[in-house]
Amino acid sequence: MNLNKMLIQDWTFREVGRQEWLPAKVPGCVHTDLLHNGQIRDPFYGTNEHDLQWIDKKDWEYKTVIEVTEEMYAEQQLDLVFEGLDTYANVYLNETQVLSADNMFRSWRIKVKSLLKMGSNTLRIVFRSPIQEDLPKLEALGYPLPATNDQSEVGGLGEKKLSIFARKAPYHYGWDWGPRFVTSGIWRPVSLEAWSGVRISDVFIRQDEVSAPLARLTAQVTFETDASFSGILTVKTEDSRWSKELQVSAGKHTAELPLDIEQPKLWWSRGLGEPHLYTFKAELKGAQTSAEASVRTGLRSAKLIRKKDQEGTSFYIELNGTPVFAKGANHIPNDSFQTEVTTERYRHEIASAAESNMNMLRVWGGGIYEEAAFYELCDEYGMMVWQDFMFACSMYPGDPTFLESVKLEAEDNVVRLRNHPSIVLWCGNNEIDTAWSHYDEHGGWGWKKDYSAAQRERIWKDYEAIFHEVLPKAVSSYAPGMDYWPSSPMVSLTGDISQHAHSSTTSGDIHYWGVWHNTEPFSNYEVHVGRFMSEYGFQSFPEPRTVRTYAEESDMELESKVMLAHQKNGAGNRLIKSYMDQYMNEPKDFEAFLHMSQMLQADAMKTAIEAHRRRMPYCMGTLYWQMNDCWPVASWAGMDYLGRWKALQYTAKRCFRDLSLIVHHQEGEQRLEVYGVSDLREETAGHLELCLMDLQGNVLWRDQLDILVQAQQSSILYEIDAAELLSGQEAGRVVLQAELKQQDMLLDSKTFYFVHDRDLQLEQSEISVTAITENGQPAYRLECRTLARHVWLTTEQEGIFSDNDFDLVPGQPKVVTFSRRSEGAAPFEPASAREIQVLSMVDCIQTVSPVR
Repeated sequence: MNLNKMLIQDWTFREVGRQEWLPAKVPGCVHTDLLHNGQIRDPFYGTNEHDLQWIDKKDWEYKTVIEVTEEMYAEQQLDLVFEGLDTYANVYLNETQVLSADNMFRSWRIKVKSLLKMGSNTLRIVFRSPIQEDLPKLEALGYPLPATNDQSEVGGLGEKKLSIFARKAPYHYGWDWGPRFVTSGIWRPVSLEAWSGVRISDVFIRQDEVSAPLARLTAQVTFETDASFSGILTVKTEDSRWSKELQVSAGKHTAELPLDIEQPKLWWSRGLGEPHLYTFKAELKGAQTSAEASVRTGLRSAKLIRKKDQEGTSFYIELNGTPVFAKGANHIPNDSFQTEVTTERYRHEIASAAESNMNMLRVWGGGIYEEAAFYELCDEYGMMVWQDFMFACSMYPGDPTFLESVKLEAEDNVVRLRNHPSIVLWCGNNEIDTAWSHYDEHGGWGWKKDYSAAQRERIWKDYEAIFHEVLPKAVSSYAPGMDYWPSSPMVSLTGDISQHAHSSTTSGDIHYWGVWHNTEPFSNYEVHVGRFMSEYGFQSFPEPRTVRTYAEESDMELESKVMLAHQKNGAGNRLIKSYMDQYMNEPKDFEAFLHMSQMLQADAMKTAIEAHRRRMPYCMGTLYWQMNDCWPVASWAGMDYLGRWKALQYTAKRCFRDLSLIVHHQEGEQRLEVYGVSDLREETAGHLELCLMDLQGNVLWRDQLDILVQAQQSSILYEIDAAELLSGQEAGRVVLQAELKQQDMLLDSKTFYFVHDRDLQLEQSEISVTAITENGQPAYRLECRTLARHVWLTTEQEGIFSDNDFDLVPGQPKVVTFSRRSEGAAPFEPASAREIQVLSMVDCIQTVSPVR
């Protein structure tokens, strides 16, 4: 095949009806183009979001000139390819309409040879306002559909929720952590492809049966010919090659070729083995023409295991026959303006997840089907992906036009993503089954009460059409063998009241939000533990230097207009303050409050993660909400919009260690327990040391023993009566330290307190930082005279420390290293940190015990 692919660039844009055309960046969107041309102010700064809601009420058009060379025009086929148009778009080639697009998530290929000429050709795209487009649909339906997070009031629409009508990223309409920017534009590349003979459009390596001895695969090669074709199909990888003869007429075809690989190198998730990737190259070769294409994938068996047991029904991913405890977080889009996300930003996120000992990210259903770079990085880092379809927290229409659009969207994206070994589960939607709770009159979020019995039945029928028919059919047809879960959370697809999830179900997955939304105490994380915890979370603010990217000094107070504008959960600031009053001392000023909000968040998530891991194998997954942010904001993220790790991210790194100690003592109970939790496939022999100290580091009690941590288990290594351990010591003046060692290697260390932070009798602690060299790399040794809680290191350079937000014990120096953030293939490079600043919790509170 002669293939000449030309990326179409040099675009201009304007508001429809205006005279002036301005330069546009494609891929991009109207908002970013207006910003780059100085037409609007920074959307993320201050309260600017509210001033930019006019943009989505207008129609916008983009145009460019395609220069078709004689060489290109000589080919038999000329295809115009749109990888993503956002959202309602009329496309004109030389003023002839060739496409009316209506789905942001679809790609479009149009044959245009008859409309093109050699030389200059005009391409123009008119984007119709998604607001004006969908208002008539709401009128026609006759009643509104629930869309809890659609911030229609911010957009000047009152209660008119329109997000459910557009096949467009739901978070564009606002969420409880994100702004409302309803974008339009060319959000993925546009190209012109000129070809003759035969063109391979897709290579799918179907994994029929994969095990350590043998991988039975089928290569499905989809191709198009402009005439009859007779030749050889060949597929090869590394040291193997397979072939078959083909003879087909003109048109589109799919050929299958069985591939067997003995002793395959398997793809493993992080922590269990190497995420090996194979490159398969497919070639069609005839007498006069040929074509080739390649795909990279990993060979693995991935299954969702739901088996009945004594306590309910299991819910976990089995990878290559090995049950995997999923550790990670929920991923949202990295930016409100998706085209601003670079490959480096994706690499930083996925590398941060791996560095934090995670093995799974859930691509949440209110964002986008992510860019190829995201999944390729997950493949490379061994990061499993739970992939939602893009539906969240809303009920959707079920008219034939909408259902057909959803069908084509699902097929497009399943085909695009099905070769990625990282994707281990497809899920229909986020929280809709539980929100509506059709079979439970008093369950759900109260949506049903607003509708008549007939309306309820119609709305539920439309729901079932999408999530129980269209989407699972797309998965089974185009990614056979891949598991599909209709909604998260859900118990099971039963068609009765037992289908819907709640906080104490013993089957399916759970989103537990009693802590935070219901103001329940942190200790309830110990109570509500399900088979797979796919959502839970607690908010904090970004660090002060991130806050200052959107706020002035005069805005630095909790109830300022700017702070409220950058807090999308209505009660969020009040909840942070309320929980801080419950668990911590009063911060001395607003900057201290920002720091302490992160300490509070870290403590909440430590409680939750450890509760989940202790219950292994009953519980087999813990994915907190959320990994990242789409703008600078107070949110549940562990990493802020600028990629800066919060205290939570460092806490997750410690709590997610493949081999971990957990010290557990339930308030009101006598027994204190030390657990050993292992995700490793082999048992670990080690030495457990326990030490009770006062806050000046004086040893009050010590015990030690040799232990064996079982493979892929959680087990109690040590038990003691808490009162006996304290032996009359004041609970607020002691700390228990547990260390797991193997010879001279420290495998894990945890500090444990018998009281909440507000009752700790902390004293001012001077922390010294000394620059040293360790293993040939720059490092820093920290020491203190009295216990320092929540020690936090900062430097003006962008990067991460090997540990942060840790407790520093007197007499026990701690060595940390710094890695600067890099734009290269190695995202974290060892470096010297300039001007390290250090503070601890005691530096943030108003009242401190005097040093004795």
